[in-house]
Amino acid sequence: MSCPICQKRKPGRFCPAKAETICPVCCGTEREVTLDCPSDCVYLVAAHRYEERHPRQLPADTPLLDVRLAPDLIRIHPQLLSAIAFTIAKFCAAEPSATDPDVLAALESLAQSYKTLAAGIVYEHRPVPPVQRGLYDALSAFLNETKQSPAQNPQGRPKDSEIFELLVFLYRMGLLRTNGRPRSRRFLEFLRSQFPGAHELKREESRIIVP
Repeated sequence: MSCPICQKRKPGRFCPAKAETICPVCCGTEREVTLDCPSDCVYLVAAHRYEERHPRQLPADTPLLDVRLAPDLIRIHPQLLSAIAFTIAKFCAAEPSATDPDVLAALESLAQSYKTLAAGIVYEHRPVPPVQRGLYDALSAFLNETKQSPAQNPQGRPKDSEIFELLVFLYRMGLLRTNGRPRSRRFLEFLRSQFPGAHELKREESRIIVP
């Protein structure tokens, strides 16, 4: 019997994404690439722990890397930052197909929109893929409501330039928290972990089936 993915090597690890046993090599190379791994897979958890010990470095050509963030940004708007993060986590909890790349694309696009808005120009950079566009719209609606209802933010009505910087902050955090794999949800799991008591973010039942 050979690995169902490579059809060459001997299988040795049960893969909950495929509900069958695959070889360790395919587990490592296809994890979060072609395999939609559940967050509680023991091999995925071990891989993420390894990644935590080897932080990513952002390439010099990373979008918005030249933006200088105000040193007191988080101190001034902690509740708003938390609310934006919760909005992301809540949207993705209702969209199981959402991945880190989707979140990063939506954050970058919305940050670019707020960059032009802070300069007095109204021009939206809405992404095309449905999940990314949906998250973009959800965040945009939340921020518009926040700006129209200052009472929701203890620090008062946030400026467009401040919202822009908060979005850039979350975008950079996501880049550093994810692992660059197309189906990674490492950043999403981090956001979810910040709101352990939130019913809206309740984790779905494990997909792991014991063979």
